[in-house]
Amino acid sequence: MGAPTVAAVSTPTSSRSRSTSSRAGAKAARPAYRCTECGWAAAKWVGRCGECQAWGTVAEDGPAASGPRTVAVTPVRSAARPIAEIDVESARSAPTGVDELDRVLGGGLVPGAVVLMAGEPGVGKSTLLLEVASQYARGVGAPKGGLRAVGGERTVLYVTGEESAGQVRLRAERVGALAPTLLLAAETDLGTVLGHVEATSPALLVVDSVQTIASAEVDGVAGGVSQVREVAAALIAVAKERQVPVLLVGHVTKDGTVAGPRTLEHLVDVVCQFEGDRHSRLRMVRAVKNRFGPTDEVGCFELTETGITGLTDPSGLFLSHLGAGVPGSCVTVTLEGRRPLALEIQSLVAPSPLANPRRTTNGMESSRLAQILAVLHRHASLRLADQDVYLSTVGGARAGEPAADLAAALAIVSARTGDALPAGTVAFGEVGLAGDVRPVTGIDRRLSEAARLGFVRAVVPPGTRAGLSARSAAGLELLESAHVAEAVDAVGLGRSGR
Repeated sequence: MGAPTVAAVSTPTSSRSRSTSSRAGAKAARPAYRCTECGWAAAKWVGRCGECQAWGTVAEDGPAASGPRTVAVTPVRSAARPIAEIDVESARSAPTGVDELDRVLGGGLVPGAVVLMAGEPGVGKSTLLLEVASQYARGVGAPKGGLRAVGGERTVLYVTGEESAGQVRLRAERVGALAPTLLLAAETDLGTVLGHVEATSPALLVVDSVQTIASAEVDGVAGGVSQVREVAAALIAVAKERQVPVLLVGHVTKDGTVAGPRTLEHLVDVVCQFEGDRHSRLRMVRAVKNRFGPTDEVGCFELTETGITGLTDPSGLFLSHLGAGVPGSCVTVTLEGRRPLALEIQSLVAPSPLANPRRTTNGMESSRLAQILAVLHRHASLRLADQDVYLSTVGGARAGEPAADLAAALAIVSARTGDALPAGTVAFGEVGLAGDVRPVTGIDRRLSEAARLGFVRAVVPPGTRAGLSARSAAGLELLESAHVAEAVDAVGLGRSGR
């Protein structure tokens, strides 16, 4: 009697344990979801990451492996060689024909390189890349016997997913980019794009844009995280296999970052940011990532009705009087990367009918203006409590570095007193909270640019003359000022209203 009783009790217990273990196994095998930006994991899909608060970045991660997986060993195609015996001629960069872009890229396009060009809508990305495609197809800057050269020309494939072929053709006619070997295809399917590459064997591939191309083998709409990752991986594989440079156009989000998964910026070789105010003609291209060159170079372009052209000397766009005696105006020299640019800062000070006077800036941070006004009130006895103060840069440029503080302070004092700075005066230096004028970087390049443009005197931080070469300050009278009040007196601004 005892044996059957034990068997009856043990049977349901074992079945319950097996059921529990099977449910646990199913739960463990359930796919997880992970944020492509920060790696935050979730049991189910959500539209917004709970960690970094980014939208549309949570994607299926797949079931976690229970243990280490074994990887099959594949035969080696080519044996490893000493690094000194590697041929570097195939990795030399070829000029694109657009000098300002070559400056940013570090000399040109490297075979097999993938360049991502990101920027706001309407800033001129497609126009610039169409100009690059045209110049590259004509063989401008190509070495003798260049890659896939036919009669001095090279085959370039331009894939557009945002516009029709007719629209791109009209733009090419307007900007003069009709090259015989520039091929155009309006496609949005990744497989078809790869088919065009196989059929044409281009020397350069331009895809406008990566967010409009989709693969039929991946779920999701074009521009989604999984689609962008798949399209970018396929195009990068083609670039490396065929040693063909690829230019990708990328969209940006509201905060100016590249749209799509963060891995897109890690996969490509170069990430260029296209900047510019749509109300200004100036456009700037800077590299935020570059495996083949520096990241502190800036290319300047002018966008007109007939296309986009490089500016070898863009200082003329930012100067209206070249240091002439105009009240409320002062010129400074800023550094965009390693490139010095002369910039004019203008100020207007007028009596305010409001209880809280206006403080308006254009091209400079409002917090920086508030700090400069506080320093002038405390350390230069400048009364502005009942005055509206407007500060703006000429030409739509931005004075983002602290070296423009001194020029902004002198422009405000000049506007308040009505006295103009002496003609041919330039100023740069950081203004501290104690009213002191601090040294800035790149002093040699700033002074050389000021001398080249014809300025005759410069208001500079103390100790500048000791660390300069004779060539950089040739023809310039240096007015060293340790305090903002000394700088005001050095340029002869009156003390009326102070």
